[in-house]
Amino acid sequence: MKILNVDLGERSYPIFIGSHLFEKEGLVSSFLEKSRAVVITNSTVAPLYLEPVKRLLGDHYDSVVILPDGEEHKNLDSVGLIYEHLMRGKYDRKTTLIALGGGVIGDIAGFAAATFQRGIRFIQIPTTLLSLVDSSVGGKTGVNHLLGKNMIGSFHQPQCVIADISVLETLPKREIRAGFAEVLKYGLIGDKEFFYWLSENSEALIGLEYEYLCKTVHVCCQAKADIVSADEKELGHRALLNLGHTFGHAIETASGYGKFLHGEAVAIGMVMAADLSKRLGWLGSAEAEKIRYVLEINFGLSVIPPADVTEERYIELMSSDKKVEEGKIRFVLLKAIGNAVIEDQIDDQILRKTLNGGEKLCL
Repeated sequence: MKILNVDLGERSYPIFIGSHLFEKEGLVSSFLEKSRAVVITNSTVAPLYLEPVKRLLGDHYDSVVILPDGEEHKNLDSVGLIYEHLMRGKYDRKTTLIALGGGVIGDIAGFAAATFQRGIRFIQIPTTLLSLVDSSVGGKTGVNHLLGKNMIGSFHQPQCVIADISVLETLPKREIRAGFAEVLKYGLIGDKEFFYWLSENSEALIGLEYEYLCKTVHVCCQAKADIVSADEKELGHRALLNLGHTFGHAIETASGYGKFLHGEAVAIGMVMAADLSKRLGWLGSAEAEKIRYVLEINFGLSVIPPADVTEERYIELMSSDKKVEEGKIRFVLLKAIGNAVIEDQIDDQILRKTLNGGEKLCL
């Protein structure tokens, strides 16, 4: 087991990375103290991991809330179900929520923890690749609204993150491939060597070879921990983690939550960001095409934007995104693979060429 630390002063916490961590007796006991633990999970994850997590929690385990699975349930209705459970059970401010699931469960449970009785503790136990390498670390919590993704939320850091790589063995291949979009993001924004290492070892990674996965999760979590420690509230450098997300969130919202997995939408969004970077004269054609190739060929992700999302719909949704500042859309773009920048001065006609690019993006 490896232990990384997210350095946030009094709110610092560890990330435990390893295999079969649910079997490590006492791993989370020091984070629970005398609290009652309530597990928040979904109908897919509960049959797989609820019992092992109960054993991990021991006498602290008190109850469970099982939500329906899917991005379409990442809303205030689901948070309301958690509130109702906590109030009916007379849970107090010493209660600890256990987020057992992927990014959707982590965001919902984290937001419920941030807001119930003005804030209670929670622990992240991610069960998807995307949540292992990204969403479980950093304290971003929230839910979607019909008019925008993650528009309702809070920064609320967990007590710890249990990153058990062995959970990936039960993931569908689609989920695994989608998770690698967020993995590749770390290489694109600041680690060119890592990006090329991923491209060269894609077969082993998709095949879930432990040595390769362990390195991948460690590199991503270390990068995320370093970024969050330096910029917790996304006032500067942390915004680079949004590469592909401005386009991707618009795709998710316009298409209806649940049609695309988050990582699938981000993959399309990163190709659109690469295409826009190329049109601005920043990113060379060869690197733009390499990004598309790695996502599409090496990792089997679709990179073609949905045909039914119009240029005007993109602009409408991106203009109401939470990353907009003073009425300007902020894009994370690329000067090169491994060199990302934040830009809000984009020529409208150039942007529209990317939005209308379709299958020709990056070609």
